[in-house]
Amino acid sequence: MDVIFVPAGGGDVLAVPVPIRILEDGSNTAHRLGFIEARLPPGSGKPPQHIHREHSETFYVMSGTVRFTSADTDVDVLAGGLVTAPVGAPHTFSNPDADEWATFICALAPDLYIGYFRELADLQGHGDKVDENAILEVMARYATEPYRLAAP
Repeated sequence: MDVIFVPAGGGDVLAVPVPIRILEDGSNTAHRLGFIEARLPPGSGKPPQHIHREHSETFYVMSGTVRFTSADTDVDVLAGGLVTAPVGAPHTFSNPDADEWATFICALAPDLYIGYFRELADLQGHGDKVDENAILEVMARYATEPYRLAAP
């Protein structure tokens, strides 16, 4: 077969800190595109808002509700909804539901951030609390920086 097939449950599974499954790491798309599946536990917090300087992300919500935040704007996206964070757009996400898991698929174009997830999983694999500066160093290697809201 000339096409690439990832079976249900296939791909690399990482906990960074929520479970993600790498469906396409870019090795089959000349690194133009990567795909992950992420599962957000009920009431999960969100990673700090951040900005990508060299890749965009498009999120398709498969189940539950995912709250996307960009700067000071929140929107709750139900299953079937799509959100794109272009290069330079601040963003983060969370699961506001106290009872239900949420799942989304994220397309990364190009696949740059797949490496970030793998490095973050390696950092967390040591069992100790991960130093924030270490995370920032990894983010910087993948052209990503934290976003800070301007003071009013």
